[in-house]
Amino acid sequence: MRVGPVFAIVGTILISWGFDLQMQGVAVVGQVPTGLPPLGLPNIDTTLVAALIGPAALITIIGYVESVSVAQTLAAKRRQKIDPNQELTALGAANIASGLSGGYAVTGGFARSVVNFDAGARTPAAGALTAIGLTVAAIYLTPLLYFLPTATLSATIIVAVLSLVDLSILKRAWTYSHADFAAVLVTILLTLLVGVETGVGAGVATSIVLFLWKASRPHVAEVGQVPGSEHCRNIDRHDVLTDPRVVTLRIDESLYFANARRMEDLILDRVHAGERRISHVILMCSAVNEVDLSALESLEAINHQLHDLGVTLHLSEVKGPVMDRLKRSAFLEELTGEVFLSQNAAFHHVLGLLPPVDEIK
Repeated sequence: MRVGPVFAIVGTILISWGFDLQMQGVAVVGQVPTGLPPLGLPNIDTTLVAALIGPAALITIIGYVESVSVAQTLAAKRRQKIDPNQELTALGAANIASGLSGGYAVTGGFARSVVNFDAGARTPAAGALTAIGLTVAAIYLTPLLYFLPTATLSATIIVAVLSLVDLSILKRAWTYSHADFAAVLVTILLTLLVGVETGVGAGVATSIVLFLWKASRPHVAEVGQVPGSEHCRNIDRHDVLTDPRVVTLRIDESLYFANARRMEDLILDRVHAGERRISHVILMCSAVNEVDLSALESLEAINHQLHDLGVTLHLSEVKGPVMDRLKRSAFLEELTGEVFLSQNAAFHHVLGLLPPVDEIK
């Protein structure tokens, strides 16, 4: 029942007052200040600002992440979507108002949002009505909260938040990805043991570290042509046509400073590991959305080293934005091979440059 928390609060207040539970050791809310805080500009102290700038930045990030997380969770329950930019604008406006009235930093907390959601709130009008109700309560009703047991407040929040607890995510995450499981587990444990802010912050940090680790170790597959088609697939997963003198590598990650050297080593190791002398290397760049300066320098180094080995380097399926950047460098002019629109065209062009052999599989 949506009004159940209201009856619980009123009932426990009456019981606490009637049986004087405070004298029996039951913790109650106690005296709550009456009235509204005064409006005005805060006192600017440069020393205090310097001391708080770091914590303020952390509170801002965690507050935004927490607000968007709970908004997305509750929106998903009603098959709705949220606009993160609009959420950020609303948080900024609310925090400006809070600063001018001496309030705390404003975020969309899990507990408060879920209680409001379970009470049937569906539109922004619920927030406005809540604000009006809090204003009336702050002016006139705070004395009535004196005997409210703190256990009632805790129970109200716990019952509301329990609807968001989904431990099955641990099994799903472990089955799907061990890395994602680590991020989920860190978030859950630190949220339970320390607090929401620490848990969410640790979860975000863990996700960033895992992302950088995976991006620094890009998946590079050697591909060949699927018989009877123009498609190219991984030689370890499909029966494809290859030539022992041609190495075609598909890079499944954008190239930047963290993975540029690893890509360079993978390509050169593959060339040196060939049983026959490699004549051509084709880099299939269909999954490459970005090439930063460090990766460009690695491509230039690969081009020069392969040239010294007598190996021609080609590119295929380079995306437009990536090609635009490459054109602003000298790389394309120094490239020993060509840039092809499709991997199929590159493969057949290279085969046309080679004498026929009996070892094509």
